[in-house]
Amino acid sequence: MTMEPTLSSLPEGVQRVAAALRELAHPHAPVLLDDAARTAQQAADALGVSLGQIAKSIIFKRKPEGLAVLVITSGDRRVDEAKVQALVCASGQRLGRADAAFVKAQTGFSIGGVAPLAHASEPVTLIDRELFRFTEVWAAAGHPHAVFKLQPQDLQRLTGACVADVVEAALAAAP
Repeated sequence: MTMEPTLSSLPEGVQRVAAALRELAHPHAPVLLDDAARTAQQAADALGVSLGQIAKSIIFKRKPEGLAVLVITSGDRRVDEAKVQALVCASGQRLGRADAAFVKAQTGFSIGGVAPLAHASEPVTLIDRELFRFTEVWAAAGHPHAVFKLQPQDLQRLTGACVADVVEAALAAAP
């Protein structure tokens, strides 16, 4: 892991995230990983943390108007689209998967590097309450090689988002 690179040497998306973190007085700057961490598992492995400590950013598309919906969830959980739709969609609106072009256009980031803040267009954002199981989590910082450290409570402060139950129910344990 490469620590504290100079701001001008960072990819543009990471520069945006670093600037937003500084502006919001967040104590941890982005760090660059030696290898890409396009998945939560890759990020957890590179950082030596549990999968659940990765705050993954999932983008959905609210139809018909095409508004981006960001769900920040724990890396070891799956988002329940029906729960998210019930929270962010009015009658006649539907939630759908976002393709790579939509994600890039709305956030300014490529899939695998979507940060929870500093988006090109402000999304509707929800934070998964499951992240609060941890005292420290890591989120993407605008590029598949960049992450930053934070506490789950920081996500609320940095994004202004609500905390909600947005994940699939855990499977019942086998007898």
